Amino acid sequence: MSDNDEAPIGGHSRRAVLKTGGFAATLVATGGVLGTAVGEGAGAAPPAPATEVTLDVNGRTHRLTVETRVTLLETVRERLGLTGTKKGCDRGECGACTVLVDGRRVKSCLTLAVMEDGREITTVEGLARGEELHPVQEAFIRRDAFQCGFCTPGQIMSAVACIDEGHTGSDDEIREWMSGNLCRCSCYPNIVDAVRDAARERA
Repeated sequence: MSDNDEAPIGGHSRRAVLKTGGFAATLVATGGVLGTAVGEGAGAAPPAPATEVTLDVNGRTHRLTVETRVTLLETVRERLGLTGTKKGCDRGECGACTVLVDGRRVKSCLTLAVMEDGREITTVEGLARGEELHPVQEAFIRRDAFQCGFCTPGQIMSAVACIDEGHTGSDDEIREWMSGNLCRCSCYPNIVDAVRDAARERA
């Protein structure tokens, strides 16, 4: 051991300071999840409170016990197995997680499941009627309005709402009201065409 290891720094040895710093860095790297590696319960955060919620998803009623911090996106995907709703940026920027709540579009990564208790939720799986696709789904296929397909469920859900809201008077208006949904493959012209086609069919 060198003399430098025991040289005092603010009343502590250099070795003690380095050990403490290394432990802090490990906490940061693991997101604070060390569990049994450093002693169960030692400074562990208490579990989040849980509550009962009733979600009407695609016409089916689900009664679930969820932690109050759990998002609607996580609940739909992990608890209900409806994986059509995609987890993209997880910050509400890309729109891949868009669902309809009481007919209005909602980015499900930004809303908690408990906030939607008792509401009617529609995911992309709930649009088709058996083998009959929703007109927006048909228009997306016909207009080739997707490539990788990752953003497509959110685009379709947003398009359904865009049409229902009456924001399809022009291509520019469609672009404006669909701007909350990003397409990494840049299929925007085809998406606009699909929304316009579906709106005309509805009219």
